[in-house]
Amino acid sequence: MSTIQSWIEDLVGGDEVRAEHAASQLGLLGSPAISGLEELLKSSEADHRWWAIRTLAYMPDIHVNYFVDALEDVSSEVRQAAALALAGHPVEAAAPALVRALGDEDAMVQTLAVNALSAIGKPVVPILMERFPRASASEKIHSMRVLAEVRDPRAIPVMMKALEEDSAILHHWCEIGLEQLGLDMVYLKLD
Repeated sequence: MSTIQSWIEDLVGGDEVRAEHAASQLGLLGSPAISGLEELLKSSEADHRWWAIRTLAYMPDIHVNYFVDALEDVSSEVRQAAALALAGHPVEAAAPALVRALGDEDAMVQTLAVNALSAIGKPVVPILMERFPRASASEKIHSMRVLAEVRDPRAIPVMMKALEEDSAILHHWCEIGLEQLGLDMVYLKLD
């Protein structure tokens, strides 16, 4: 049995310590391990798919399509792993899928998608601004958190408009975003 095959078996063997060691070793190995990991991504076992994503995330030069595709997995744990991987591999091409993940049924996926979008930075601003008016209340809050963290002046109109909505949490992130952009001052006209 090859070393790669042995490590892949350790990934799915049920021993977390061995699996984590195998994931890091396969991640260091890189390209030669990808075909075995692709097989795990096709598994009916969510745990196998999770470990495949976890291992691919260790690879510095991995194509993010593995993670983008995994954002659509039926398992919330696999979707979480994918969003976390995208935070470690912030690429603009993943932004549309991550914006959709802000509406995921799993709160952890949503939070990890926020982190990944924030890591991508300014390229996500137009996508979030375009989607904002038709987003759900939860998606608006998550979007505003990203906009606040990214600190892009293009988001000011959306932040100002969002202050009209009836949501204390949304207002909180709008205020933080405006403060980050230096627009938190109040000017009074004295008569």
